[in-house]
Amino acid sequence: MADKGFELPTAIQAKAIPVILGGYNTLVTAETGCGKTLAYLLPIFQHVLEWKPHLKEEFNSPLAVVITPSRELAIQIGQVAQSIAQNININVTTLVGGKTKRKMLDPPVEYSDILVTTLGAYSKLVTTGIFKIHNVHHMVLDEADTLLDDSFIGKLSNLLKKFSIHYKVQIQTPPVGCQLTLVSATMPHEMPEAVSSFVDPESVRTVQTSNIHMMLPHVPQKFIRLGKAQKPMELLKLVLADVNQKRPVMIFSNKTPTCDFVSMFLNENNVECININGQMAVDLKIGKFELFNSGSVNVLSCTDIASRGLDTIGVRHVINYDFPLYTADYIHRCGRTGRMGSPPGCSVTSMVAWPREVQLVQKMETAVRMGAALPSVNANIRRQIQDRITRMTAAAI
Repeated sequence: MADKGFELPTAIQAKAIPVILGGYNTLVTAETGCGKTLAYLLPIFQHVLEWKPHLKEEFNSPLAVVITPSRELAIQIGQVAQSIAQNININVTTLVGGKTKRKMLDPPVEYSDILVTTLGAYSKLVTTGIFKIHNVHHMVLDEADTLLDDSFIGKLSNLLKKFSIHYKVQIQTPPVGCQLTLVSATMPHEMPEAVSSFVDPESVRTVQTSNIHMMLPHVPQKFIRLGKAQKPMELLKLVLADVNQKRPVMIFSNKTPTCDFVSMFLNENNVECININGQMAVDLKIGKFELFNSGSVNVLSCTDIASRGLDTIGVRHVINYDFPLYTADYIHRCGRTGRMGSPPGCSVTSMVAWPREVQLVQKMETAVRMGAALPSVNANIRRQIQDRITRMTAAAI
């Protein structure tokens, strides 16, 4: 790692690596952009290097699996793992959805030590027997709070029940059992009950930094109070200033139609903008984020699909065209800028249009002034009735 410019571990890496190396099930929570990916990848590489010479090599039978909620995040983590594996005898494979049926009809034959994948694609190929699980000794859930959301938890639980996740894995050669690592910048105070179907919650050791659920102190955050009809022109003014200074900017909306409108509005006003959202067909999404991250296009309109985990160190400005409904989403969106390795001068601008949004901003400001953490809202609570959400938010702050 020293050859790649990494000489000292970050705070979360120094805390997490020894615990994961020790075979413990681990919950890693830390602020965005602080090096959580390497915090779990490095001990996995260390274990695989020790185990591989003593295990029979089998195709489609990885030793470690990293599961993500989105294809963009899987591709990014796969690239990081590939860069580490370049000069050592470890094979890294990235598997994402979109061509799963083709793989089922024409199964791949790959020798993979570490597999980075999305939940849907991996679940299908495990169920059909194309990918074998008996050699999996590391299971990582990256952006775990999203994967534990009620939209994923059923499929995730059914998949992980098939693995022999131990209370603590005895690190030996060859290894026995599977250890679990959960990683996220935000986590609920209590895990969903379904988690106990595949791991003993008491076996999970929590590793976190002191800045968890805090606003980034080095990133100025501006809140603009305005009416709904004023938002498009205010957005155009902000984005034009960024474009003129060649500052990459991400614009977040709560819903897909708004995300699409923002992109069309800016393009009609001679601002090149691409958009990405969860409802977009896979063929349309392919390559779009890469265009933005490579600097080919400096304006990205997106929903929260782009707020989690993506390493957007070039982003100088995050604009919340729609103010997020939950503080966990706000934390993740803000984390797209001001990351480790980001240039100076990063900022966040939020448009506040509705009374409920004003109230939430006031509560967030109170929390910041008191030096308190912002509330971490469990993702599966998001779909509960609104009055319950309001009570929980108020109590948490």
